[in-house]
Amino acid sequence: MFRIRRIYDDSLAIDRETIDQVRQILRSQFSAVSESEINSLAQKLSNPLKYRFRTILFVADDMKPRVKGFALLNHAPDLSFCFLDFISVDPKAAASGIGGALYARVREEARSLATDGIFMECLPDDPKICRDPAAVKQSRARLRFYERYGALPIINTAYETPLKPEYDCPPYLVYDDLGSTTPLARDRARQVVRAILIRKYGKDCPKGYIDMVVDSFRDDPVQRRPPRYIKKEPIKVHSVKSLEKLIGLIVNEKHDIHHVRERGYVEAPVRIASILKGIEPTGLFERLPARHFSERHIKKVHDPKFVDYLNQVCTGLEPGKSVYPYVFPIRNAAKPPKDLPVRAGYYCIDTFTPLNHNAYRAAKGAVDCALTAAQLLEKGYRLTYALVRPPGHHAESRVFGGFCYFNSAAIAANYLSREGRVAVLDIDYHHGNGTQDIFYQRNDVLTLSIHGHPSFAYPYFSGFREEVGEGAGRGFNRNYPLPETLEGSGYRPVLARALKRIRAFKPHFLVVALGLDPAKKDPTGTWSLMPADFEENGRMLGNLRLPTLIVQEGGYRTRSLGANARHFFLGLWTGMHGNNHP
Repeated sequence: MFRIRRIYDDSLAIDRETIDQVRQILRSQFSAVSESEINSLAQKLSNPLKYRFRTILFVADDMKPRVKGFALLNHAPDLSFCFLDFISVDPKAAASGIGGALYARVREEARSLATDGIFMECLPDDPKICRDPAAVKQSRARLRFYERYGALPIINTAYETPLKPEYDCPPYLVYDDLGSTTPLARDRARQVVRAILIRKYGKDCPKGYIDMVVDSFRDDPVQRRPPRYIKKEPIKVHSVKSLEKLIGLIVNEKHDIHHVRERGYVEAPVRIASILKGIEPTGLFERLPARHFSERHIKKVHDPKFVDYLNQVCTGLEPGKSVYPYVFPIRNAAKPPKDLPVRAGYYCIDTFTPLNHNAYRAAKGAVDCALTAAQLLEKGYRLTYALVRPPGHHAESRVFGGFCYFNSAAIAANYLSREGRVAVLDIDYHHGNGTQDIFYQRNDVLTLSIHGHPSFAYPYFSGFREEVGEGAGRGFNRNYPLPETLEGSGYRPVLARALKRIRAFKPHFLVVALGLDPAKKDPTGTWSLMPADFEENGRMLGNLRLPTLIVQEGGYRTRSLGANARHFFLGLWTGMHGNNHP
C-alpha cells in the first residue's frame, strides 16, 4: 500500500525526513546529479524566485513514512509550462503501480495549473548516440512508459546535441500534450526550450549553444516521433486521489451519548447529522476513525483539578439526570463546597451548561477527534475537519460553559505547537473566551476571534478589542467585536484584516474554530450570513495555503447547517488548491 502526497516545504519534521529520503534516492539512482543540487531541494521548494521555477514535490510513501518513489515537477508560472525534472521509483517497489500513480498525479497537477503540457528530458534509446547498452535498455523502458500517456520525443531539432563532443547519451526532449488537440507551435516551443536551458542548466549552457538549439526548432507545428513501443491509443488516465487534496474527516461517533433533552437546549445531536448530510456528497472528504489519546493532553491545557472534577462528578451522576450550576463563588473562591453537584458553579461561567453522566465522555471524545485531526496534519494532510460536539471554545483553563466542557481546538493547537507556531482563528458568532484565556500569556500561539460585540453577545464579559494578551503574550491576542446587525459584505473586510495578521505571524499551522451560527436566522445569533458568504470566507481562509485544522463549534439552525458547511468547505478547498473543486 502507498499514498501520494505533496511536500510543500521542510517546516515539519515528517517532511524534513521525507526530503532526506528523496535526497538519498537521488544520490543512489542519479549519479550525475551534483551534491549541491541535491542539497538545494528544500530551498527550491521554499524559494521559487531564486530558481525561477516553482518546484513541486510529490512522494509515494507508506504510513511509516518510507518513500517508495517521488516526482519533482518544475512549474514556470510566467510561461505557463511544466518541466518534469525527476520521477523515480525504488527498485524494490517496481511493478507496484507507483510510477504510473506518480505520473498521473503530475499530469493532474499540470492540468490544474492550466499549462499547455509537460516537458521532460529522457536519455536516448538509440545506440548510435548512446554507447552504453544498459542505458539504452533503461531508456527504452522509460520511453515505453511515457508513450502509454502520449508523451513522445520531439524530433528534427538539435536538442540532443551534446555540449561537448566527448559527451555521450545526450537527452531527448519529450513532450506530453496532456491529451490536447492543439499542436505545439514552433515559437512557443522555442520560448520554452530557451527557458529550460537557462533555468535548469544556467552557466553550464553557453549562450551560443542555447541559440543554436533554439533556432533548430523549425517545424511549425513541432513534430514528435511516432510511437515506437505502444501502437494503441494512449491510456485514459483517471484522477489520482492525493493526500493533500483530501480533507481528513474525523467525526465524534459517540457524540449522541450527550443529549440534553430539556426544552430549548439547542446543542443537540441532530447538528452532526445535518452537517454530514450537507458535506458528504461533495466527495472532498476521507472519513477516518478517531484515535484514543491520553488525558494528559487535556491537562496540559486545562487545570488538572478541573479535569478530575468533571470526570468524577459526571461518573457519579445518574444516567438521564442533569445538574445545572446555580451557586457561584463570587466572594470565597478558595473553599469549594464538598457536594460535587453543588460545586459545579465553582468551575462554570453560566447557568445553562449542565453536567450529566455522559458529558465528560462526549467531551473527551471530541478532544480525541481534534487530536487525531491534528496528527493527520503532521502526516501530510493539508486540511482536516474534527466534526464534534459538544463544542469547546468557551471552555477556559479551569471553567466550562456555553455548552463547552473541554476546549478541543485549544488542545489541538497546543499539541501542534510542538512543531512550530500555531494561529487559532475563531469564526463563531460568540467570542472564543476559552481559547483566549488558555493562550493569553503565550507568544507561540496567535489567537484571533471575530464575534458579536460582548455588549449584546455571549459570553458578555470578554471579547473586547483592548484584550491583547499579557506578558510574553502581549500582542498575540486579537479580538474583532462586530455590530449586532451584519451581513457577509460587512464581515469579509474584517476577516481580511485577521488573515493579514495571520500572514504576518507566519505560523506553521492554522486551527479554525468553525461556528456556523453567524448564519441568517440562527437561534443564538443576530447576523445574516448566507451560504455564498460561508463559501467566500472559506476561500479566503484556504488562500493562506497553511496546513489547516477545522474544529466544529457552534451553529444551531439545523435547516441551514448542511448547506452552510458544504459551501464553507467547497470554498476552503478551492482557496487551498487554486482550482475548481471536483
